[in-house]
Amino acid sequence: MTGPLWQPSADRVAQARLTRFMAEANRRHGLALGDYDAVFDWSVTEIPAFWELVWDFTGIVGERRGPALVDGDRMPGARFFPEARINFAENLLKAGQPDTADAMVFWAEDKVKRRMTWGELRELVSRLQQALTAAGVGEGDRVAGFLPNMPEAVAAMLATASLGAVWSSCSPDFGVAGVLDRFGQIDPKVLFCPDGYYYAGKTLDVRGRVAEFMAGLPTVKAVVTVPLIGAGAPPEGVAGAVSLADFIKPYAARALSFRRVAFNSPLYIMFSSGTTGKPKCIVHGAGGTLLLHMKEHQLQCDVKPGDRVFYFTTCGWMMWNWLVSALASGATLLLYDGSPFHPDARILWDYADAEGCTLFGTSAKYIDALGKSGLEPKRTHSLKSIRTITSTGSPLVPEGFDFVYRGIKDDVCLSSISGGTDIIGCFMGGNPIGPVWRGEIQKRHLGMAVEVLDDDGKPVVGQKGELACVRPFPSMPIYFWADPTGERYFNAYFARYPNIWHHGDFVELTAHGGVIVYGRSDAVLNPGGVRIGTAEIYRQVEQLPEVAESIVIGQDWQDDVRVVLFVRLAAGATLDAALEKKIRDTIRKGCTPRHVPAKILAVADIPRTKSGKIVELAVRDVVHGRPIKNKEALANPEALALYERRPELAN
Repeated sequence: MTGPLWQPSADRVAQARLTRFMAEANRRHGLALGDYDAVFDWSVTEIPAFWELVWDFTGIVGERRGPALVDGDRMPGARFFPEARINFAENLLKAGQPDTADAMVFWAEDKVKRRMTWGELRELVSRLQQALTAAGVGEGDRVAGFLPNMPEAVAAMLATASLGAVWSSCSPDFGVAGVLDRFGQIDPKVLFCPDGYYYAGKTLDVRGRVAEFMAGLPTVKAVVTVPLIGAGAPPEGVAGAVSLADFIKPYAARALSFRRVAFNSPLYIMFSSGTTGKPKCIVHGAGGTLLLHMKEHQLQCDVKPGDRVFYFTTCGWMMWNWLVSALASGATLLLYDGSPFHPDARILWDYADAEGCTLFGTSAKYIDALGKSGLEPKRTHSLKSIRTITSTGSPLVPEGFDFVYRGIKDDVCLSSISGGTDIIGCFMGGNPIGPVWRGEIQKRHLGMAVEVLDDDGKPVVGQKGELACVRPFPSMPIYFWADPTGERYFNAYFARYPNIWHHGDFVELTAHGGVIVYGRSDAVLNPGGVRIGTAEIYRQVEQLPEVAESIVIGQDWQDDVRVVLFVRLAAGATLDAALEKKIRDTIRKGCTPRHVPAKILAVADIPRTKSGKIVELAVRDVVHGRPIKNKEALANPEALALYERRPELAN
């Protein structure tokens, strides 16, 4: 194929928020920006002017005074809008949407379906705000959510942020040690938890687990139980445990008040995956998070007032934080909690049709699994409202692009997006006024001065290298928790290249100005000194019908590294000599002889994080006999045993 998979219509381009933004930049600054690349170049050279325009264009509410950027030549050290004051919740709840319109719709598999209007959301936030204040929560205090992706989680976060306090969350599938590894580091005052949740048709009561981990959270003064499964009472034996209804009962809804704080005041504490030790506590600022998300939603994803935005996520993944910010653009949130395949693969598409979804967000793994399920939503659903599909979590392979246009919808902007918890957003992703090329993330995001650096630290195009950002951006973490000297923060991002953010992805900048991600740099294979991205191998292997999914590592062997591929087979398949040959031939033909694994082994399961990312480093450590420091970070830690002491890897 020589042309793009999709091009926006002239009408779509004319109506895009990004087109209007370009016109406003031209008017305000006397420019002649005519396409995405021109806007990008301006956004990473005239950084203060760009972010000031984003503030105004997206309608941010606050007190903007003083310079937009101070010490812009320093990373770390650059500060955006240091004299400005905002409140994050005020921006998500600002007037504009009728009280009777949907703010949020919620499905918990096929068990719960309900909605919350803007008026109901504001009332709940008001009552929670008063109750949190009575519980002693003020500016800078921490409130934790051990919650499903449900409306009350959003309301609790907004009430916390309205006070200038700090929100941190994880999903209720975390075990006791996983919760304590996270919340135990940040000393929360109040904890929100559910009575339970639904997954794959099962009803899971978590109150016993809450009672167990609460023994390790001595700073928590109130435990607020949110009903979902109808289990009733709060966890037994927990001091300060109260139902949500009783927590807010003394307080009638009243006009909301918002404590405006410094632009770089803490809003969220996010956690790294923690598969190599205790998770890093990454603190993100209120202003940088808001500014980045509004830019991404409105300019990169074309979110408009009245849109209905869905992302398949849990409260333990940064995409939840990204999703809820869409309220600030006047969008309705479509929340879903549970398995995306229960009661069957139609469930999310049923939801999209029923609620008029305009942006459908998911993971590359889901698209791959959907393709292998045999369902083609294009043939079973209308999906007429969907304008944008976003994919993240891992690289979307070219065949995934093919499936979206063949099996889901042909007139849709497919935006593979990539960034991370570290920046609570994206370095690259959608361009609603430009084409989609097979296998490529559309563009580097506006305001993100992304370059690909070779081994000498020089920018390259059309070659694989390290993802770096060479100029500051507003959503850099403001600090790490319990890192008083900033040493851990500096070493995480700035130690490799002076004054440059090093992200740790192995990528390529294409001739179209797009980006291809080949995997994490620390998981790159290095047989014979040649760097190979793991995604290159997955792309070849996982197109085979016999292979459900795979994971590949480099094993130290005879003073070199050999490639070892583990495959989880599709039902009925057997890893015999014929299938091994087929796998090797496919990899050799699609890649190079160096990509061909020395060993191919079948496994019944592949370990992954709670957000669904496979953990190559943990498997590599197990194969080499090294201890795994934090199995609680995994959704299925028992799977690691399948890789231990495999006799096939001893010869």
